Formats: sequence, C-alpha cells, structure tokens
Amino acid sequence: MPWIVAVVVIFGALGLAFWLGRPPANSTGSGVDPYAKYLVLGNIQVSQASNFAGDQLTYVDGTIENRGNRTVTAVTLLSLFANDSGEAPQMLQTPVSLIRSRDPYVDTQPIGAAPLAPGKSQDFRLVFDNVSPLWNQQPPQLHVLYVGTRP
Repeated sequence: MPWIVAVVVIFGALGLAFWLGRPPANSTGSGVDPYAKYLVLGNIQVSQASNFAGDQLTYVDGTIENRGNRTVTAVTLLSLFANDSGEAPQMLQTPVSLIRSRDPYVDTQPIGAAPLAPGKSQDFRLVFDNVSPLWNQQPPQLHVLYVGTRP
C-alpha cells in the first residue's frame, strides 16, 4: 500500500511540474509570442546605480510602441547581456514596467495598471540587480517573449 501512495504522489508531482512549466496559452512553440511583431522597442539606454544596501542595480530604459490592433496589458522581455570573453550572454527575463513620472524620481508601474492602447507608445524601465560582472556594458539585446492583450 505505501508503494502505491508513493507512485501516485510522484506522478502527481510530475504532472503538476509539467503543467506549471507550460508556456502561456497564446505563445508559439518557438518561445516568441505571436503579438510580439506588433511591439517596437526603441531608444534603449542603460544606466547603473547602487542602492542603500550597496547592491549594483542596472536600469534599461526605452520606449515601447504598440503597432497592433489590441490593447497590451502585459509584456515580458528576455534581455541578453553580452560579454567580451566569447561566452554565451547572460539571459534574464523580466516584466516591463511603464514610466509614469520622472519628477522628483522615476516612478514605474506594471502595464496592466494603464494598458498600452493600439497606436500608442510609452517609456519603460527594466530593473536588474543580478547582471554578471562580465557584462560588456553594452545595451542588452531585448526580445519580446510574452504579450498579454485584450480587444
């Protein structure tokens, strides 16, 4: 009897892990969301600063434009931080936060708080606290992985 329970628990855990690891329902097998072709990223700038704890933060700022016909409610980007040593770039995924104000400091919020309508553009910011010290200090390559939309 204990063996049967153990087998059921193991298969249940494997099934749950498989289900949680699935890509979002509207993504393709290639790992790129089909709506990604309607989003244009531009004006990419990188800056760094230390926080009060002494950690190095890397900021990637830019503009995102929605050239499609749906309202964008969420975006996840894959950022590739290259190095000069010929190794594979560091790959980091992060959701996009839109910049809502710049004075007296930059204030961001998720896209879902004020979705990006068709034909509109908005400044965004990505914040990283774990970029490799081997990074070559060049702007990362940015690729759209996931886009949440509504009509």
